[in-house]
Amino acid sequence: MKIISLVENISHSELEAGYGLALYIETEKHTLLFDLGPDETIIRNAKKRGIDLSLVDTVIISHGHWDHGGALEAFLKINDHAKIYIQKEAFAPHFRKYMGDEAYIGLETSLMENKQFVLLTGDHEIDEELFLFTVTNIEKNRSEANDTLFMEDGLDRFSHEQSLIIKGEKNTLIMGCGHTGVTNIMEKAAVFAPKVCIGGFHLYNPTTKKTVSDALLENIAAELSQYDTDFYTCHCTGEEAFRYLSEKLRHMEYFSCGEAIGYENGCFKKI
Repeated sequence: MKIISLVENISHSELEAGYGLALYIETEKHTLLFDLGPDETIIRNAKKRGIDLSLVDTVIISHGHWDHGGALEAFLKINDHAKIYIQKEAFAPHFRKYMGDEAYIGLETSLMENKQFVLLTGDHEIDEELFLFTVTNIEKNRSEANDTLFMEDGLDRFSHEQSLIIKGEKNTLIMGCGHTGVTNIMEKAAVFAPKVCIGGFHLYNPTTKKTVSDALLENIAAELSQYDTDFYTCHCTGEEAFRYLSEKLRHMEYFSCGEAIGYENGCFKKI
């Protein structure tokens, strides 16, 4: 298995950084994308790496925010066959509200009628290799960075968020922003004993420019340290939270735009 970060907030490579997330993943059975980033950055970056997005067979959209699905329309113009798995509620209206200001941060709802979408409600097994799951218990270690995110009926509870398990010799967990809480996601994924977890932890609020409390970071570090899992984080974790957690956990690295990780000689590492 090989995973390339095609879109992420930070780039130390020839690829263009963008606020959001898009991961290109090659598995034994699939060529897939996990999230598409905010815009056509993914298409430009894929061309730079010689990746043909028209050959992708599966797309996972982690949740209904523009920075993870903003390139949906552009992708549909170059790929007419990939199945796009998304929670149905991801197409509901989503907003950012702060100090009297409100902004729509959701997806383009007109796209949901496209035949390539597979609209889900809850957990879903794609095949023997890919499993999608949602998390409903979100109160434990809840991130204050979620406080500015709303749906039409109030604070967002992120029932539209899903994470991916890739089953294999070493099971891998992929998440988008981890709005439902990385510890809660790991708790539900524990039955698969993932050896690797990749994704954002949403511990920094880009609207308020604030990182979550040290107390929350301490609780998260304590819980994650119980797992025999390597963590590769990115996007909405934030640099301050990353530094804190990387000092506490056995193995935690930042996964920036343009970097690749995969299995070599039985080990999962940057390649």
